[in-house]
Amino acid sequence: MPGIFDGLINKVTELADSTGLTDKVHQHLAELTSAQGISTLMAQAEQAGLGDKVRSWIGSGQNLPISVDELRSILSSQQIQAMADRTGLPASTILPALAQFLPAAVDQQTPSGEAPKVG
Repeated sequence: MPGIFDGLINKVTELADSTGLTDKVHQHLAELTSAQGISTLMAQAEQAGLGDKVRSWIGSGQNLPISVDELRSILSSQQIQAMADRTGLPASTILPALAQFLPAAVDQQTPSGEAPKVG
């Protein structure tokens, strides 16, 4: 999905160059910020008591940061393991990158300040 993340892709690429992350991390950002991904992320964040974080990324205000531990509480262990399996990278490498870039990626995918419609 070229062009979706604009400067975000460059930032992830710079981080990838310096830490050994692969292009597959980009794929995970794309999956998490698709209409279905944002819907799932929002539902999981609500269940974890962190809906305010994800809503801040969707809304038009400032994006609240998310820690690796908070992200770990939102994502299921199966989702984390799938990311690790597909990238060949440990969760300890993937999760900090996602925590850093996911708020901006979701924000860019929701310019109207509303979650995309799934369906």
